[in-house]
Amino acid sequence: MQSFLAWIDHDSKAREQTLEIISKFQAKESRDELGLGAIRDSFADRLFPGTSTIQTRLRYMFFIPWTYKKLEEERVPAKEIAQRDRDEEIALIDSLASSKDTSGIIGIEARAMLKRLPSSIYWAGLGKWGIRVIPYSQEEYHRHIDQIYMIRDRLKKAKEEDSQIFDLARSGQTWHPRLPDPPKDYPKKASFKLTYEESEFIQDCLLKKCEDSFLSYLANNPQDINANYPWELPGYGRFNELHKELLRHAWLFSETMYGAVLSYNYQLSTLRGETEWSEDYKKEFEKWADNIPLDEINKWDLNRLWELTVGHGHTITGNTKLFVVSWVKLVRKNHEGLLEDKKAIELVKKREEKVKRHRSRFNNKKALEQWSGASGTYRLDYRWGRVKVLLKDLYMGLE
Repeated sequence: MQSFLAWIDHDSKAREQTLEIISKFQAKESRDELGLGAIRDSFADRLFPGTSTIQTRLRYMFFIPWTYKKLEEERVPAKEIAQRDRDEEIALIDSLASSKDTSGIIGIEARAMLKRLPSSIYWAGLGKWGIRVIPYSQEEYHRHIDQIYMIRDRLKKAKEEDSQIFDLARSGQTWHPRLPDPPKDYPKKASFKLTYEESEFIQDCLLKKCEDSFLSYLANNPQDINANYPWELPGYGRFNELHKELLRHAWLFSETMYGAVLSYNYQLSTLRGETEWSEDYKKEFEKWADNIPLDEINKWDLNRLWELTVGHGHTITGNTKLFVVSWVKLVRKNHEGLLEDKKAIELVKKREEKVKRHRSRFNNKKALEQWSGASGTYRLDYRWGRVKVLLKDLYMGLE
């Protein structure tokens, strides 16, 4: 895996996205059978920048810079820093495991065998939120750490003009200058409970670096977040117009495409001859058809959907747009009969074949036999389940 990832060492965001993709394919079923991930992730990044589906708890945003600042203070050289960081992150697992709240500990089962360290999971988010100020991928940071030490040494002896000193200082800075200090007993003792100072620091970072995001709004306006989806939040009426618009389009996309996912699973169940599975998907599809917001879907401006998602860090292909538009048209025309509609069946089938190619379960008998009976059978929530946990950690710290 290391050689496969080498080409994205320079791009921390690309690296984290790749790790997310890998984690999904390591699960029993891929979660993006119909190739809707780019639209989903575009919404998620606009609403909740710096987050990912493999983040667990908010205080990792402090654990990682605290660890690296400690290593920098010890002037751990480039040839050793990756291993030293790994040792520190593995040791942190034991410290967290001894705390009262053990939910969300990364590596709690794998321990020393852990392959994906928390630092690799949170690296892009640390940069997006402005906690990490050095514009390097984690691997580049490791390689350049000796140069950073040299810059800092030069800075101490600098006698140049103020502007030159400023440039020198900026190039030697790695972490936010106002990052709160770790507790005195850290890392021997560690917990996920944020201090008030740490929570305020996160609020300030989001306000400065992600000001227009829905995440920043929720972080700086604590409220009831116990909803299954962000568009169901009781404070919806107080959100600004951009947030309302993003949430409305995200909701309609989630609701509409859920029908396509159910159709896909129903077709595979039928192809496998699994009558019980087919009946379950048929019932769920009928429930979906009875409850979809058809009036809103009929008024849905798909051109605006692309304006909100295309060009925001994710490539949404023409074929993807065509599939979505075609499915929406079919929903508007005959949403209740789509499960048996020949055009709808063919549309979903051809889309899966285009996405999975030789791995298509419609054409690959082995792939069909290995199918567990459920592929992505959920409504999109755009990381909301994860974001809620991060926000709850933040709110607890503010209390």
